[in-house]
Amino acid sequence: MSIQTVNAPKASSGNLLPIAERAEVRHAFVRLLLSEKRRVALAIGLHLIAAVASAVAPLLLGEIIDALGAGGSVADVDRLALGIGAAALAVLVFTWAGTFVAHRLGERLSATMRERFVDQCLRLPMPVVERAGSGDLMTRSSGDVPEAGGLFRDGVPQVTVSVLKVVVYLSAMVWVSPLLALCMLVAVPTITIGTRWYLKRARAGYLNERKAESTIGDTMAASADGARTTATYRLRPVRDRAGDDTVAGHWSAARYTLFLRSVFFPFLDGTYALPTAAVLLIGGAFYFDGAVSLGMVASCAVLTRQIMFPLDHILMWIEKVQRGFAALARVEGVSGIQDVDEGATDRRPEDGAVALHGVRYAYPGGGDVLHGVDLEVPAGQRLAVVGPSGAGKSTLARLISGADVPRDGAVTIGGVDVAALPLSERRSRVTLVTQEHHVFTATLRDNLVLAKSEADDAELERALAAVGADWAFDLPDGLDTELGGTARELDAASAQQIALARIILADPDVVILDEATAMLDPRAARDTERALGAVLEGRTVIAIAHRLHTAHDADRIAVVEEGLVAELGSHDGLIALDGHYAGLWRAWHGEFASAEA
Repeated sequence: MSIQTVNAPKASSGNLLPIAERAEVRHAFVRLLLSEKRRVALAIGLHLIAAVASAVAPLLLGEIIDALGAGGSVADVDRLALGIGAAALAVLVFTWAGTFVAHRLGERLSATMRERFVDQCLRLPMPVVERAGSGDLMTRSSGDVPEAGGLFRDGVPQVTVSVLKVVVYLSAMVWVSPLLALCMLVAVPTITIGTRWYLKRARAGYLNERKAESTIGDTMAASADGARTTATYRLRPVRDRAGDDTVAGHWSAARYTLFLRSVFFPFLDGTYALPTAAVLLIGGAFYFDGAVSLGMVASCAVLTRQIMFPLDHILMWIEKVQRGFAALARVEGVSGIQDVDEGATDRRPEDGAVALHGVRYAYPGGGDVLHGVDLEVPAGQRLAVVGPSGAGKSTLARLISGADVPRDGAVTIGGVDVAALPLSERRSRVTLVTQEHHVFTATLRDNLVLAKSEADDAELERALAAVGADWAFDLPDGLDTELGGTARELDAASAQQIALARIILADPDVVILDEATAMLDPRAARDTERALGAVLEGRTVIAIAHRLHTAHDADRIAVVEEGLVAELGSHDGLIALDGHYAGLWRAWHGEFASAEA
């Protein structure tokens, strides 16, 4: 067969999450099946019985034809006809039972895969997710997981049933006439050539298509998040071009997979009539020679048609199975990322003391943001970190929380490297709160108990009161009020108060507030910080601040300039020093006083 090919488009990998190799995908596939091996065996058994029953009808039909040719009695014909009816009834019953079991099995396997994927996503190192971008992970969760789920829910049962039918029907042909069964071989060369041609190109084609979908998702998410910036700086033509480029890339990838299907399926359709024609021609010749009976020819002719239906089903499902395995490769690619707890230390922090020694850090593709920072924060102390934008304040916060790992140096909590702590231990010890908060589409109670699952209503209400969320007590259904989505959309300040209430409930040793009250107005922010100060008494608090009243209330202040701690001391001591902080304080205090007036 000579087929002109279209080159598969190249998808840019960038920093996309990895894709599992074929062996890893096969291992994951088999592992999932073995987790439900009893149900798998039951489904196969029921469908095997249905396939055997469906093969009985052609055999009995041949018996009827031979009986009529030999002058058999009406009773003999009626008996054989009743056998065909009983076989048809058995096919109906066992097919229904097998399909029911198989679909339930598929749903269970799909649910297991989804749960494992979500669990792994929640354990991904934050830098990996940020480098990949939201589009890739979003596409894998919303596109690849359902596609791979369909592989278990529909693909595996359908292909398994079809394979069983082909084996049973072919065995029946061999039992009737091994000679006529050889007629099935006429379809093998064309089916083999077409299938090999398709499979050689399909995996790469469908993976490229899924990558292109990820790129579209990333572009759409970036365009939506930056809509105001786009409008302010009149960047719509730039974003339009970016959108057009990603859509063009997806169209190219989709066109290639469409080309594969457009060649593969029509090519196969022409091969399905060949075995039946061969049985009729060769069987007719042997019939006149007396080598086979007319009933044998009829039975084998019907069986060739019965074989072609499940065989066609298998070949049609190859395309969907290829999609499913491509999606599973992307799902398993997430599972293959190094576990954040791999190599974790057994040591546990002695207290909430924070220390940075010779810390250097650079974001991918850039120079160092921090240049050998040394800083110690005793347990229970409140440290304010101030400085100009881009000085490295938020980077310090991320390193202390363990979200990022320094290029050089070490960040410890209670004498233990924070990045080496198991994820669950790190999350219980350190809480990082930024000005970006998320309210889930759920009740207010559900949004709060994320931080402490066993918290009762009284604890939840105390946490809300501590952060000044008075609006929560006026909700129509109280803690059971639905939030987010179309239920009740909260403003940024209210969402921020929910995030702060979660801190109180989580009760960590170290709290990092990275502009955590930025969405509140100055007076509300001041009141909330005072309330938090009382609640967080005794804990180590590191507050990244632009509003300098936060610094005024802190035990010590660290001034960060160009990736270094330029000044460190109390508010009064730094004012007396008359350096960077004193200048910032005078400038801010004058503006704040003007705003108050």
